[in-house]
Amino acid sequence: METVPRTELEPSEAVDSNETSESTGAATVLAATTATTKKWYIVHTYSGQETRAKKALLDRAKTMGFEEEFDEVLVPEESVVEMVNGKKRTSKRKFFPGYIMVHMDLNDETWHVVKGTPKVTGFVGNATDPPAITDEEVARMTQRIKEGAAKPKPLINFDEGENVRVINGPFANFQGFVDEVMEEKEKLRVMVQVFGRATPVVLGYSNVEKA
Repeated sequence: METVPRTELEPSEAVDSNETSESTGAATVLAATTATTKKWYIVHTYSGQETRAKKALLDRAKTMGFEEEFDEVLVPEESVVEMVNGKKRTSKRKFFPGYIMVHMDLNDETWHVVKGTPKVTGFVGNATDPPAITDEEVARMTQRIKEGAAKPKPLINFDEGENVRVINGPFANFQGFVDEVMEEKEKLRVMVQVFGRATPVVLGYSNVEKA
């Protein structure tokens, strides 16, 4: 893309919106990248304002007459499971905080559309001629979104040596400490006191809570 001097266009007003789920259909959108001349770009936003930035950008593009140049604005997120008061709770977590992905035709005019959007600070990379995401990067993002939608990821922050309490199963109400965190298996090896002796017990993440 030929670099030309940038002159700021009149910005639109910020648009607020409620948090919405992004995972459903996101992988399909990413996978369709090769079927269009548009490319994916990474755009930096204010932290915690990713969804509002997405809404503001789409509204601004429509208002300025560039709706056709923007196919999709994606806030990458995944489903996570955490234990709250002994119960499983599934929620959405952004795994690319502070950034959104924009599928667009990039030219001088659409650059201004993005740059002047509320909650957006600019493109990632060269400020005036940002690089598109490679096919390999798109594939990795697609896979992560698919996996997150199919199987929510446990949101775990247990550390070795941390005291925990078993909340269900034959060792319910026993206390012990984390001897090993087995992330790939989503399990913990916990040393619990059984008849006065430290006994290793392998438990799933959902079977324990912090003591």
